[in-house]
Amino acid sequence: MNDYIVSVLLGIVEGLTEFLPVSSTAHLRIAEAMLHINLADPYWKMYTIVIQLGAILALIFLFLGRILEFIRTFPKGESGNRTALNHPVSLTLIAFLCTAIPAFLLTKVIGKHLESLRLMATSLLVGGIIMWVVDAWSVRQLSTTEDVEHMSLGQSIWIGLCQVASAVFPGTSRSMSTIAAGQLVRMTRSAALEFSFLVSIPTMVAATGYDLLRALHPKHTDVAEAIAPLVITGHGWLVLFIGFAVSFIIALLVVEWFLMWVRRHGFVIFAVYRIALAILLFTFAKHFIGT
Repeated sequence: MNDYIVSVLLGIVEGLTEFLPVSSTAHLRIAEAMLHINLADPYWKMYTIVIQLGAILALIFLFLGRILEFIRTFPKGESGNRTALNHPVSLTLIAFLCTAIPAFLLTKVIGKHLESLRLMATSLLVGGIIMWVVDAWSVRQLSTTEDVEHMSLGQSIWIGLCQVASAVFPGTSRSMSTIAAGQLVRMTRSAALEFSFLVSIPTMVAATGYDLLRALHPKHTDVAEAIAPLVITGHGWLVLFIGFAVSFIIALLVVEWFLMWVRRHGFVIFAVYRIALAILLFTFAKHFIGT
């Protein structure tokens, strides 16, 4: 298949799935397997990092106003009752650290299982069931946190620790982990979703930056994971740009739609999709699973 078409398709997959609770890692792995892309090829490793950067930039663009408002009101908050410890900026960074430190310590486990479609299918299934159950339970409970401005330190730590599961078990989904964790501690759907987006910014920047560092500096990582030295032709740069641009545009549209959808309908449709996809993987893609 033409490289430009492949780049558009993968950019669409990344943009569609990065912030939905359906696991972009699993979808990219499935798409790459179907398109017969060599995952060990240095160029396609770089490509995956580049399209993730496109999705990250879209989220920063959409939430820039909200982020600047949080920074402006630090440390007292919009209502004047926050402190340097429980302001949304602090809570976002605390949740990030609660994810980043355990995830970094578990990098060997993460690397070992990263490309296992069997594990991804299992994570999709288990995560879908958890999301469905938690969402159904949460709507019957009295939510105590309706806005990120009202979050507690304990909620932030809990969400950060739960997000580790998405790093250790690809297919779990970063947004699924944070959203379900938020609902379990009595956050409304919209509050849990907004905090999921906020904490994903430093998490994704750090994770993507770390992947790039490991790839470009083989002396700091396994030789098999390195992509340097890598010579990219004009054609290669254009393929990278197409994937980056498509991922950016699709992510912009998806995040806006996702926010509106969740306020009205919740997360059940995504839980059902995860379960259905996992069943399809186990049933019809056995020649992929096990690789």
